Amino acid sequence: MLTAVQDVLKTVKPNQRCISAQQAKIEIDQNDGLLIDVREPAEYEAQSASGAINIPRGLLEFKLPEIEKDAQRPIYVHCAAGGRAAFAAEQLTRLGYQNVSVITCKASDVCQVF
Repeated sequence: MLTAVQDVLKTVKPNQRCISAQQAKIEIDQNDGLLIDVREPAEYEAQSASGAINIPRGLLEFKLPEIEKDAQRPIYVHCAAGGRAAFAAEQLTRLGYQNVSVITCKASDVCQVF
């Protein structure tokens, strides 16, 4: 029997630090955090937050360790609605990144704040 994605998200999201775009902006300005947009390239090209790096969710575990080797650096992930970002944060935590946050608002809201 398959498990619905929304049901899996219910178990993943409570284990992640979830914050607003406004809070993420404040923190990134203070801690030199890395803002990662895990949407697909076409979504990123249509509208993106200033300073965000686009690494699609399907490539994140392979690409980020090449870009960021410091497991302590704060990482902030966002997508269109929060689902991909929650899964991304879970995977990054499994890889050993210790300070990962999910931005929980819509991508358009993130783009307005950054």
